[in-house]
Amino acid sequence: MTGVDDLAGRLRTFAAARDWERHHTPKNLLLALSGEVGELCAELQWLPTDAASENWGPELRQRVTDEVADVLIYLVRFADVCGIDPVAAAEQKIEHNESRFPPLP
Repeated sequence: MTGVDDLAGRLRTFAAARDWERHHTPKNLLLALSGEVGELCAELQWLPTDAASENWGPELRQRVTDEVADVLIYLVRFADVCGIDPVAAAEQKIEHNESRFPPLP
């Protein structure tokens, strides 16, 4: 098992213990994921373009970290419910992109 598999299992158990599976449809999870991506974007929306992450204060870093966690949780749950291995999908996509976009000379 990978870390993603472990996380998916933990999220599956969490949802089952609360009888949330009936709410965890692909559509509902995708809409929740979209909302969390929006919340992540909102944390950085008005920062100067050159505001590098190493210059974030501890409060902003914690808020961004929390939103990244929310995005990952919903993405992993969505993939699990849809029967998609997100790591395998990412590997396939990278391979596809490597053939579409060759390295610079």
